[in-house]
This record gives sequence, structure tokens and C-alpha cells, in this order.
Amino acid sequence: MLIGGGFSVLLCQPLDTIKVKMQTYPELYSNLFDCGVKTWKRQGIVGLYAGTVPSLAANVLENASLFMFYGMCQTVVQAVVSKPRVEDLTTFQNACAGGAAAFFTSFFLCPTELIKCQLQAMDEGRQIRMAANPTAATEAKIGSAKLIRNILKQEGLLGMFRGLSSTLIREMPGYFFFFGGYDFARRVLTKPGQSKDDIGSVKTVLCGGFAGVTCWAAVFPADVVKSRIQTGKSTAGFWKCLTTIARTEGATSGKGNMSTDI
Repeated sequence: MLIGGGFSVLLCQPLDTIKVKMQTYPELYSNLFDCGVKTWKRQGIVGLYAGTVPSLAANVLENASLFMFYGMCQTVVQAVVSKPRVEDLTTFQNACAGGAAAFFTSFFLCPTELIKCQLQAMDEGRQIRMAANPTAATEAKIGSAKLIRNILKQEGLLGMFRGLSSTLIREMPGYFFFFGGYDFARRVLTKPGQSKDDIGSVKTVLCGGFAGVTCWAAVFPADVVKSRIQTGKSTAGFWKCLTTIARTEGATSGKGNMSTDI
């Protein structure tokens, strides 16, 4: 799982960087290709892989904690609904276990997501500040360690949990739909007399893809708000930030960058 997660980050990090940049500064880019090309011209491949170290840490922490808590939450749900086995849980019950597991995972994920998002959107923030004050000294580039020290110095430990509420609002419904979608797809693809565990690797991959699309389709607006809050572009709370985006930018804010997640 850890090796697979590492390859996933290395493969998808440029798309995730583009997503965060467009979510945070949609006024700077017309589409994901425009964002990718401009980032490449300004910073090269390093710019597209900004935040890779915290991304790897987030992937490891999220997967390790998520599946541990998912199994525990399945056991709790099993006891509540008085089912003899975990395997007897319905799709809705598995979805509830997934959403509950994400509550605990969010506390591991939030600090790493905070550092990742700030590193990914740092170049745009620097450009805007320099344009507003051309005579100011050029800001030095910093990495994960320096950024963490700055946050702890200026905001204390609680500063590492900026955006926790938006992380919870994204993760809990997201994994409700992820695990629910995954279980639903497995049931649909299971032949009569066959176990869900015997559908084969190809169908299992398709189920995982369906689960991912279902998850992101449900929670992408919350992810936009999380990016705005964690990068510091918005200092409002989740609901005020969400309503402000909807009022000033419309429901399609981010110019369709949900495609980078899918």
C-alpha cells in the first residue's frame, strides 16, 4: 500500500498542484492546460512537483490511519445494527463506517495538507505581492521545514490545524461516498453465487475508479474552500468562504478543475 501510494503521488502530483493553484487563484488561469504551461515556464518541473514531500507524508498517514479506523468503525457499526459478521453490512452501513473513519483521519491529514497547499500556491502569492509592491525585496523561496517553523513561530501548534473544519467537511462525506460507491459497485459486478471478494482484479480496479469519481463529485466544492483557507487567501470560516465564492464567482469557480481530481 505504501509503495503504491508513493507511485500515486509521483504520478499525480503535477495535476494536484494545478488543482490547488486554480482553486486558490482562478483569476490567473483560464484552464488546467494554461496553468500547467505557465507553471512550467516559470518554475520548470520543480514547480509542478511543489509540495511533494508533504504529499507523500499525507498519503502515508491518510492510508495507514484510514483503513485502520475503517475496520474499527465497521466493527462498531456491526455491533450497533446487530449483524453477525462485518461482511453482512449493507452498502449504506459500510458508507457510514467510511465517513466515521475519515473523522479520525482528518486530524492526521490536516497539517500535511496545509503545508502541501501553501507550497503549491506560494509562487502565485509571491507574484501578486511583488506586483502590488515592485520595490520590495524579492522573497526567498522556502521549503517544508522552514514553512513549518514559520507557522509554529507565528501561530503556534494550532496554526498547523488551519482548515481543520473544511478538511472534516471534505473528508467525512467524501469517504462516505467513496466506501459506499466502492461497495455498491462491487455488489453490482458480483455474479449470482459469487462473493464480492472474487470479482477479479480488473473489476476491482473499476470499482475503485467509480468510488473515486463518486467521492470527488460529492466534495469538490469543500475542497475548493479548503484550499482557499489553508493557503491563507481567505481568512473567513468555511460557510462564509463557501457562500462568498458562490456569490462572487458562481458555482463553477475554479474553471472546471475537478477534472484534475478525476
